[in-house]
Amino acid sequence: MKFKTLLISGILLVSTVAAFAQKMKITSGDPGFLKGQKKINVVYDYSNMGVGKFDREEDYVKDKSEKLNEKESGRGDEWKKNWVADRKERFEPKFEELFNKQLEKVGVKVGQFDDAEYTLVLKTTYTEPGFNVGVVRKSAFTNLEAVFMQTGSEEPVMVIALEKSPGRDAMGYDFDTGYRIQESYAKAGKELGQFLVKKKAF
Repeated sequence: MKFKTLLISGILLVSTVAAFAQKMKITSGDPGFLKGQKKINVVYDYSNMGVGKFDREEDYVKDKSEKLNEKESGRGDEWKKNWVADRKERFEPKFEELFNKQLEKVGVKVGQFDDAEYTLVLKTTYTEPGFNVGVVRKSAFTNLEAVFMQTGSEEPVMVIALEKSPGRDAMGYDFDTGYRIQESYAKAGKELGQFLVKKKAF
């Protein structure tokens, strides 16, 4: 009986974290403009993002914070503050860290470089926060657009779509929503860097 229970638990666990591969493709332009570049400015855009079952982020945040405040006064307010703070404290640094690990192979850096010739606008179009309640898990993932343009211009020179960048801990210790989403940005940074290096963009 104990073995059967463990087996069922294992099946549930595997079924809820079934791997979905990140898909990446150039939807417009080509990477030729990056030849000779040594640094790229990067900015982030969350302005038109769906979350979970909600088409608009603000509806998700309102629903989540109200439910948490009902359970414990102030808990939802704290969650709401962290939801936004995690971007600059966790998601963006992780994206840049893993992106740079790949680009250092070709002598290129990404970061806050206002004097760079080109800027990457990383647009998050959708976030699935996922969950982890022990036996049952659902991985987080993000859908992103990497929009490259000349710094100071709003005209894209290349757009790369990154779909379903997964966020999870391989050992299953991703109980914190912020951590799961952080890992999604880390995965996106790593694979975007690999993609550009493989394309010999630089």
